[in-house]
Amino acid sequence: MAAKVIPLADHRLLASAPLLPADDTPFSGPLLDTLGRPLHDLRISVTDRCNFRCSYCMPKEIFDKNYRFLPHDALLSFEEIARTARVFVDLGVRKIRLTGGEPLLRKNLERLVEMLANLPTPDGRPLDLTLTTNASLLARKAQALKDAGLQRITVSLDALDDTTFRRMNDADFPVADVLGGIEAAHRVGLGPVKVNMVVKRGTNDHEILPMARHFRGTPVVLRFIEYMDVGATNGWRMDEVLPSADVIARLNAEFPLEAMAASQSGETAARWRYRDGQGEVGVISSVTQAFCRDCNRARLTTEGRLFLCLFGTQGHDLRALLRGDRTDPQVAHAIAAIWRGRGDRYSELRAALPPAPADGARRVEMHYIGG
Repeated sequence: MAAKVIPLADHRLLASAPLLPADDTPFSGPLLDTLGRPLHDLRISVTDRCNFRCSYCMPKEIFDKNYRFLPHDALLSFEEIARTARVFVDLGVRKIRLTGGEPLLRKNLERLVEMLANLPTPDGRPLDLTLTTNASLLARKAQALKDAGLQRITVSLDALDDTTFRRMNDADFPVADVLGGIEAAHRVGLGPVKVNMVVKRGTNDHEILPMARHFRGTPVVLRFIEYMDVGATNGWRMDEVLPSADVIARLNAEFPLEAMAASQSGETAARWRYRDGQGEVGVISSVTQAFCRDCNRARLTTEGRLFLCLFGTQGHDLRALLRGDRTDPQVAHAIAAIWRGRGDRYSELRAALPPAPADGARRVEMHYIGG
C-alpha cells in the first residue's frame, strides 16, 4: 500500500516584498482595513518547531524526523522582532502574543520578552504581553518569564485523561506535567491563566465535562475551541467539528451558565459564567459562528512573513525590508498599506468557498503561523 502523501505549500516562497512608500513622511491617522477593522493585536511566532505532534496541527506522518524546519539564520532575530513590534505599536497594536510552534523551545526567549515588555507606547501604558504554550517546559520557565515582563499565559490542553492526552499530543507527554506548568504559572503571577481545549468530535469531546469539573472554582479560565480547518495537513472534516452551542449545552446541563458581555472589541471567545459564582468558561466558534467582522489581528511568522488571516495562503515579506536597510517609517508605511488593503473574512465565507483555493495555493500551516 502506497504511503499517504500530502503536498505542502512552502510559504517561504509564497511571500511578496511589500511596496515601499515614496517618502519617509511619518504615518498618521486611524489605521483601518477595507471593512473598518483596526489593527490592535499582533501574534508573533518565534519558532516553527514543536515537541508535540498533535494531529490537528503537526501530524507525525508529515512532520517526522525528516521534515525540514527553518534554519536558524532564516528566523527573525530578537532584535528584528523587537524592531518590528515597535513599528506595529506605533501603528496601534496594544496586545502582543508570542506563539509557535512551541515558543518555549526558542532559546533565551526571556530576553525577547524583556525587550518587548520595555517597548514604549504612545499613551504610556504597558503592552498587553502574553504567550501561548503547550506547557511542557513551563514549570521551569515560568519565573524567568514573569521576571522578564510577561503578563499572562495561555496553555493548550486537550484532555485531562492521561491516555487521551498522550494519544492526542502523540509524543507520550503526560498530562500531569502540563498541570504542573499551569500551577507554576499561577504561583508566579502569570494570570489569570487561560486553558484552551480544541474539541474534536469522537476524539476528546468526552473530556469536556471532566475539564470543566477540574478547573471550575479555580482562577483558571477554560476555553473550548472548535476544531478548525487551518492548513492542509490535518485531514479536517466538518463532521468532526462539535459546535460550541453543543459544548455550552453539555456544560449547562450540569453547571447552569449565564452569558457574559465581551471584555473588549474583537474578543474571539464568547464568555459564560457559572451561575453559582464558580468562575467562567469561554467558547471560540470560528467555524459555526464566525467573528471575522471584528477581527483586529495580524500574524508575523518566525521568518518575518506578515499574514492577515489565520487561513491565509500568502504572506508579505517584512524580513526583506528589515534586512534591506529600510527605515522604520518606510516599514510602517508598508505595513499600513497592507492593512488598509485587507479584506479577509474566510470563516464568514467558508460555506461558499471551494474546498481548496482556486489558484492551487494551500492555507498556511498552524505551526508556522501560530494560533
